[in-house]
Amino acid sequence: MPQINETVFDPELEAARKFFAGDLYATRATGIVIDAVGENSARCSLRLDERHKNAVGQVMGGVMFTLADFVFAVSTNRGASPTVTVTSVISYLNPVKGSSLTASSRLVKDGKRTCFYQIDISDDLGTPVAVVSVTGAHLAG
Repeated sequence: MPQINETVFDPELEAARKFFAGDLYATRATGIVIDAVGENSARCSLRLDERHKNAVGQVMGGVMFTLADFVFAVSTNRGASPTVTVTSVISYLNPVKGSSLTASSRLVKDGKRTCFYQIDISDDLGTPVAVVSVTGAHLAG
């Protein structure tokens, strides 16, 4: 797996945060934070609060899906060619017990026109809560 740079000041991380600040749903409405970026990888987190819960008090599945979609975007859209999601499949593994979520992406295969990533989501107690498989399409730059 590529090394993620976690230095105190990382120009690539700051550039990603600046660019993706324009994603108002993920960053403002949902509260997702970009924690680290690397070559074809990223890690994002989300501190949970009442807006993230469903009617039975559990974290809404769409929250985890949004987190996965955003970490995929951060992983794939810092280069010359934009990439969009073609398909995503999410498997919910365990209920969230902690107070925050972390999603990490991993490039599985990169091709000329498509790519495939795995996104792992866990809570701050270390519980794996979801795995997402994403196929993306590289658009002409």
